[in-house]
Amino acid sequence: MQVQVHTNDKIQGGESLAQWVQQEVSTRLSRFKESVTRVEVFFSDSDAPSKAGSPDKKCVIEARPAGRQPVAANAEAPKVADALTAALEKLLRGLEADQGRARDKNNRESIRDAEQP
Repeated sequence: MQVQVHTNDKIQGGESLAQWVQQEVSTRLSRFKESVTRVEVFFSDSDAPSKAGSPDKKCVIEARPAGRQPVAANAEAPKVADALTAALEKLLRGLEADQGRARDKNNRESIRDAEQP
């Protein structure tokens, strides 16, 4: 699973932030490592010199499961770490739901995903 981290010019952290995010994403999404090919994480700060405690850090995560539509989640929080954690929780629920749709009630592959002759 490839993890890419993008930030706007108001988010600081550089390479250390990118490494930490890659480690967190890989750990939290480890059970999806066979099905998810790439994860992109976008951080932004809506107003850099903000009021204390205002949720101005935004994290958007997009996971790309192989052969399926991308699954995305976002969250806002006062800190980058909190925004990432909240967005990862939402993404996990989204990936679980996506996998559930790919299978029927007896845990068999859905005919919607069957290869066409």
